[in-house]
Amino acid sequence: MKLVIIDYGAGNIKSIQFAFKRLGVEAVLSNNIDEIKAADKVIFPGVGEASSAMQMLKESGLDKVIPTLTQPVLGICLGMQLMCNSSEEGNTKGLAIFDVAIKKFSENVKVPQMGWNVIYNLKSDLFKGIKEKEFMYLVHSFYAENCKEAIATTDYEIEYASALQKDNFYGVQFHPEKSSKAGEQILKNFLEL
Repeated sequence: MKLVIIDYGAGNIKSIQFAFKRLGVEAVLSNNIDEIKAADKVIFPGVGEASSAMQMLKESGLDKVIPTLTQPVLGICLGMQLMCNSSEEGNTKGLAIFDVAIKKFSENVKVPQMGWNVIYNLKSDLFKGIKEKEFMYLVHSFYAENCKEAIATTDYEIEYASALQKDNFYGVQFHPEKSSKAGEQILKNFLEL
């Protein structure tokens, strides 16, 4: 299986690569459009700030390519957020794969949300073998509003969509590569989609 992690300069990609290696899959880091298009599965990671990450996607032409991919694509953290319509972070226009806006948590809670929290209302083969209220590791100051494309929910002051799916596109706000056995199971499920 050819697994490509999109390398566009915004990501903690080594830990994702190691997580797949533990599952017996060598993930290739690439920003080559042909290589990404030819992959069986694609990971769209992201750590950092939305507007500068979006700028890097535009400079490499990946902003046009990602929405046209037909194989399973998994956006992680900022990767998922960039797949949405827009983000309040840097007033960023997203890739509009998921029809939802990214909002900033209010001042009433500690931002970023950092650490373990539960996911529930699980609705996808991505969560095969994962129980309701399983703990996942999160680090984020912005969230996807609850919407029809939500396949998992988390509560942090408000209920928000901690995972999204539309057609072949999946997104998770949490870091499966840092979420112990359950996170590893989600990556394994993604490989089997």
